[in-house]
Amino acid sequence: MYLKKVEGPRTVTLQNGRVMSRADLPPENTKRWVASRKAAVVWGVAFGLMSRKEALERYRLSDEEFEEWVRAAGRYGVDALKATNVQKYRQP
Repeated sequence: MYLKKVEGPRTVTLQNGRVMSRADLPPENTKRWVASRKAAVVWGVAFGLMSRKEALERYRLSDEEFEEWVRAAGRYGVDALKATNVQKYRQP
């Protein structure tokens, strides 16, 4: 079995005890960003599975867009990452 060499850990343990690996991250060519995929990227960065820079490059995200995901998820949870809830959770 061949394991691709990656920088950083292969798995991390989240606060709820769930183990997250790089296989749990969305594919690089993701076009449709649902809340669960956004959350996986935010958790991956927050728990050290990948660096912020790596996430921005891999998923072609702007710094502002990713920061908005982090802010929304931190304040209100995964539900705030849903596109239908933008007006409900992201008002100034």
